[in-house]
Amino acid sequence: MSIKVLYVEDELFLGKIVKETLETRGFEVIMESDGAEVLNRFEKEQPDICILDVMLPNRSGFEIAEDIRKINDDVPVIFLTAKTQTDDVVHGFKIGGNDYIRKPFSMEELIVRIENALRVKKEEPIPAAGDSISLGKYQFHLNKQVLQSGTEERKLSYRESELLKYFFRNRQNVIDRRDLLNHIWGNDSFFNSRNLDVYITKIRGYLKEDPSLEIITIKGVGYRFIA
Repeated sequence: MSIKVLYVEDELFLGKIVKETLETRGFEVIMESDGAEVLNRFEKEQPDICILDVMLPNRSGFEIAEDIRKINDDVPVIFLTAKTQTDDVVHGFKIGGNDYIRKPFSMEELIVRIENALRVKKEEPIPAAGDSISLGKYQFHLNKQVLQSGTEERKLSYRESELLKYFFRNRQNVIDRRDLLNHIWGNDSFFNSRNLDVYITKIRGYLKEDPSLEIITIKGVGYRFIA
């Protein structure tokens, strides 16, 4: 069964190219150009993923996403926009967006991001304490706070372990730096912010033997953990 994509775009020439390209890759694309009509199409079509242009007539992509989240908290939402301000990016994630692509973009990038968003949706939640997580070539033993690669084991500190769990739980999504600080340290003070930088460097070092694992810094926003 093909993946159903609700694609909202008011630039009709661009929309036609994107729609036809996605369809050649096996996606079923429902395209809508009027922001005021999107919710009706969403409820009728029940798409697997939504791709929303931010700048739309009648309603913005951000407003549409907020309404979609009231109906369905699970469907992935990707924003498309020519905006470059960090505040817009942060706002998009805070209202429930899963990803954010700046125009102009390549179709290959869009397809990869669609596949990533759908894969994250299907992944199992983090196991209970005492179980282990597979991270590329590593096994992360939660209860023992041990990162294992083959016969080699590395004992993690409490905060190293909590950071790695947080990254795993939020893998592929953008992680707000302030949220991360508040979750691990309880506040986002300057002192804790500097500590976070040290811990991030350590964890990158622990995972460096597997190039499929990466902690990407998003300047002015936070991080993305690719796993």
